[in-house]
Amino acid sequence: MTNQTLGLEPQLYEYLLSVSLREPEILAQLRQETAQHPMSMMQIAPEQGQFMALLVQLIGAKKTLEVGVFTGYSSLVVALALPPEGKVVACDVSEEFTAIARRYWQQAGVSDKIDLHIAPAMETLDKLIAAGETGTFDFAFIDADKSNYDGYYERSLQLVRPGGLIVIDNVLWSGRVADQGIQDNRTTKIRAFNEKLHQDQRVSLSLVPIADGLTLARKH
Repeated sequence: MTNQTLGLEPQLYEYLLSVSLREPEILAQLRQETAQHPMSMMQIAPEQGQFMALLVQLIGAKKTLEVGVFTGYSSLVVALALPPEGKVVACDVSEEFTAIARRYWQQAGVSDKIDLHIAPAMETLDKLIAAGETGTFDFAFIDADKSNYDGYYERSLQLVRPGGLIVIDNVLWSGRVADQGIQDNRTTKIRAFNEKLHQDQRVSLSLVPIADGLTLARKH
């Protein structure tokens, strides 16, 4: 995985940021703190966050889902893009990582918009479905353990409304998915997931080569 767009030379990447990125200071601070974390490569790229915020605004999202929080950059960028009544339902298993997220949500004044569930995401998604929330979400972002991507996607597909958008991170997996000589479990899972979505007629599809690869799936 990578926390900047693949395949761009450093000079061109810095130029891209210089003429495009409009990162609020609170997000820049969170990104800088996360850069010191031993698992900092799990952080999404700032240009990806800005792109996701634009998508949220374009579809007029009010209720969103996040599978995988880490230190909270993606949930914060989405919460800031939502209207005052907007809501993010966020799923993660780590109290340690999300303690950082909670601190920044509070500082940004959006903690009331984010409903964090500390539990295996599959359990949380199943509970949302059982509670009758099928078809009530506008947007979902999946960025968690790759072996469960298919399960997260299928449940998110139930939870988003027709016309809603599911966004899936790390689908280019630092380029390893294109190398058939690489057959480790996570790479093969992502490769199979990408092939499944390519054939999935329930959605309109675009794989965008931003950051580590971002699939956009619009539910029919």
